[in-house]
Amino acid sequence: MSATAAHFRLPSLSWRFASVWSRNFLVWRKLALPSLLGNLADPMIYLLGLGYGLGALVETVDGVPYVHFLAAGMVCFSCMNTASFETLYSAFSRMHVQRTWEGLMNAPLALDDIVLAEMVWAASKAALSGTAILLVVALFGFTSSPLALGVVPLIFLIGLTFAAMGLVVTALAPNYDFFMYYFTLFITPMALLSGVFFPLDQLPAALQVGAQMLPLAHAIAIARPLMLGELPTAVLPHLAVLAAYAAVGFWLAVSLTRRRLLK
Repeated sequence: MSATAAHFRLPSLSWRFASVWSRNFLVWRKLALPSLLGNLADPMIYLLGLGYGLGALVETVDGVPYVHFLAAGMVCFSCMNTASFETLYSAFSRMHVQRTWEGLMNAPLALDDIVLAEMVWAASKAALSGTAILLVVALFGFTSSPLALGVVPLIFLIGLTFAAMGLVVTALAPNYDFFMYYFTLFITPMALLSGVFFPLDQLPAALQVGAQMLPLAHAIAIARPLMLGELPTAVLPHLAVLAAYAAVGFWLAVSLTRRRLLK
């Protein structure tokens, strides 16, 4: 088998990844409160600032108050950002700067398990952040339907999806500055085109087609109806798209990380 083929083979995984997840949790626990507050601050500023600011001008969108419309977008937006920042800056530090991964591989741990642990850990942080935003949204009265509880498992899948994609970028990044390209060229446009701030049907037809290829749009298509007390349509296709991004992203992340570290 050639070196390239060896790098791009399917991941070989074990439950040992849980020990790496536990290690990351124990480190994070020391700064849990400021970390959580930091993850809450940005989406809450958007939600309250735009919700009440633009809401005074727009009033309703699709028959609901604008701040209620925006709330679902902010929950998904928070998950995307939390998972992305964790797998970019924090994971890159552990991989490249601190060389934590190198030390872990001296234990009976495969690199594939370490990458899986980083993805699941980032998804766990995203789930915590997204659930906290959902709770605050409920306390403010922006959602009151019991169907909103269905967003909780979705939040974890969103975290897995964007964690996998972030790890692909981390495997390619030469330094921290490289991440600005990812945020500027991918994350920010996706936030603007996926229905976070306004309905997708307000976009030109060509952009609507492009938006339907973005994972965040599929997440919002499930989360928003649930938070507004409605059953979403085409749930399985939306979930399949998110799962596909997560699976393919993870495989690429593992393969590219092998090529980078296992020379």
